[in-house]
Amino acid sequence: PNWNDEKRDFVGQFEKAMELVGKEMKDRVEGMARVWLPAKELVREAFDDRFNVHPSGKIIRLSGDGCPWREHLYDLEEEHGIEGTILYVLARSSDSWRVITVGVKGEGFTNRLPLPETWRGVRDDALSELSGIPECVFVHASGFIGGNRTKEGALQMAVRSLEMQGHA
Repeated sequence: PNWNDEKRDFVGQFEKAMELVGKEMKDRVEGMARVWLPAKELVREAFDDRFNVHPSGKIIRLSGDGCPWREHLYDLEEEHGIEGTILYVLARSSDSWRVITVGVKGEGFTNRLPLPETWRGVRDDALSELSGIPECVFVHASGFIGGNRTKEGALQMAVRSLEMQGHA
């Protein structure tokens, strides 16, 4: 209540605040249980499997579509003392696969290893011809993400990028 209200209803205002905060708290807890923690497990599985994806261990493949992975990956790298090691994440999109560059933690739009400059802004058949990898869809002009119609093609894009940039 306001200090100058004639009738100040402290209990009523407290109950309104409890209702507001209670809903927010419930949404947060449900979000952690239904979204955040399951995503953490998917990222942990991908992290543990990284050497089966590529011998360098610099590429992980997520099994979930649209899974929030960044903070979980940073935490896992820190826990294992390998900060900055993983460079690419392969993730399913609605009708294709994405190669997503891992950003530098706390650096906004700075990526650890963007996709090759010669691929940036190129699409479809032109990209497939340029890269030598079939079924390419695109590479963003900044190199932070690329796409391929197949899981195998997305992996080839990540591996070729590592090779071209001396990280294989």
